[in-house]
Amino acid sequence: MRKTFFSLWRIWGKSFIFLTFFLNFSLKAVFAAECRKDCGSIEECDRFINECSQVLGLYESANLKNKETLQDFETQVKRFEQMVNSASRQIDNLEKDILDREVDLEVQKILLGQRIRRFYIHQRGYSGLTIFFANQNISYFIRALFYQKLVANKDKEVIEKLVRELNKLIEDKNKLEGRRNWLAGKKKEAESQVAFLRKEIEKAENYIGELSLVIANLSAKQKALLTARSGTFTSSVGEVPVSSIPCSGPPGSPTYCSPGSGWFAAFSFGAWTHRKGMSQYGAKGRAEAGQSANQILQAYYGRTPVNKDTGGTIAVVGFGNLDFENYYLLGIAEMPSSWHPEALKAQAVAARTYAYRYKIQGRTICTTETCQVFSKSKADNPPEAWRQAVEQTRGQILEEVITYYSSTSGGYLTTMGWDTTDGQGGEGFASRAWESKADSPWFYSSWYTKSYHSNSAKCGRSHPWLNQEEIADILNAWLVLNKQGSDDRILPTTINQCPIDGVTGNPYSMDELRSKADQAGGAFTSVSSASVVYSNDGYTASVSLETNKGRIAISGEEFRKAFNLRAPGYIAILSPLFNLEKSQ
Repeated sequence: MRKTFFSLWRIWGKSFIFLTFFLNFSLKAVFAAECRKDCGSIEECDRFINECSQVLGLYESANLKNKETLQDFETQVKRFEQMVNSASRQIDNLEKDILDREVDLEVQKILLGQRIRRFYIHQRGYSGLTIFFANQNISYFIRALFYQKLVANKDKEVIEKLVRELNKLIEDKNKLEGRRNWLAGKKKEAESQVAFLRKEIEKAENYIGELSLVIANLSAKQKALLTARSGTFTSSVGEVPVSSIPCSGPPGSPTYCSPGSGWFAAFSFGAWTHRKGMSQYGAKGRAEAGQSANQILQAYYGRTPVNKDTGGTIAVVGFGNLDFENYYLLGIAEMPSSWHPEALKAQAVAARTYAYRYKIQGRTICTTETCQVFSKSKADNPPEAWRQAVEQTRGQILEEVITYYSSTSGGYLTTMGWDTTDGQGGEGFASRAWESKADSPWFYSSWYTKSYHSNSAKCGRSHPWLNQEEIADILNAWLVLNKQGSDDRILPTTINQCPIDGVTGNPYSMDELRSKADQAGGAFTSVSSASVVYSNDGYTASVSLETNKGRIAISGEEFRKAFNLRAPGYIAILSPLFNLEKSQ
């Protein structure tokens, strides 16, 4: 028991020291309040992010220690409670023993009294008869007297032993009650410290949450950059197919431009898509393979058309109210009119269904890819193949579904799964994808242009390939992000000469980022090979690279984030399903 008390007191004293530290540390909130400031420039944002990150690190470290200390105190409370209960049980047992001893003592006292009385009576009787029986009974009298004294002495010893035991029990009981009261007091103190620590932890966690939010807000430019480079808006084929981006193909393809040996490029399966609903190139491939419009619609939306009264008008941005069937739908410029008639009919039903919601709700529909593309010139003079697709499906819509569609999803749609001939992913999925069979120029491409048009800006680059220094720089960005969680200076080195959606800033130079990576565990300087693992859920699960630091594995999402934050120019991974290739 004594050893246990000393052990508890050592923990208690250590915890008390830390509590004093925590109270002093809390005074740093004055400095931490600086993190709440907004910033008016990237440089100012960078300074505040660094300050907030330092304070956040301190608070997280201190709060972790506080949680450990809280566990110590909670353990102490439980142990004190167990010891108090144990002491109470011992006291109960002692009280029972004391009661038993008191009963035994009273019995012995009564017996002793009776023996003394008998002894006294016998003694008086023997003394009166001694003169008459002096010769005959003197020896008997002496023996009786001797035995009576022996019995009396024995009784006295029993009583004295009982008294000593009783006194010892009472003494033990008093000590134990004192110890129990002491333990109860310490338990109460520990409970008070537990309550205090819980409040401090709650306050610290609230402040940590505030700091994290501040850092997230200060890093908004990074978020804007990621959004701009991750292909999260919709593109459509349009009336005329988009030509392939020069030098965007992998080795062996007609659009491959060799940068030399040992360069790396990221190839996206699909681009500029929400990966929902119907793939337009997929519809083309299915139609060319003999599927009807209804089969195509069933595959992508899980529905076949029903007939509705679609007469009347629809409000269109910039054009007012237009006749829905006889003018607006004839001007939808979402698929080349030269494509297979069944693909055109599937497109007509999807476009009609999408616009029908606006029509019956009285909302105004836009004319861009944000809604669906409308061309007045096409409506004024619609190609015959498109006119027939609209007229042959007049009044047909899909119920209980929003008919999203886009040009190319990369072989996987979140609303249906793998868009392949057998509906499966796995080895060789690309060759079985309907978009691949329809020769979509966006099915497997490396992106380095500002948009999906072949003549868009390229930020001085003639191809999407990254040299050893550039690919190692992206890994250093990943390392720093993985260590710090956020860093507002991890931006493309070209961000000021080639802003992306207006984002500019103060990016690290490659040397500066390499130095940061050295501090975070060792910089990457070279990459010799790369491979990926695909998930059956339609995304790249992991990226493995052989580097100067050995083989490393990074989750696909983490690699994509670092890549899109740091890759130079407009180079980007536009789909969660992507691959890395090395030039020969």
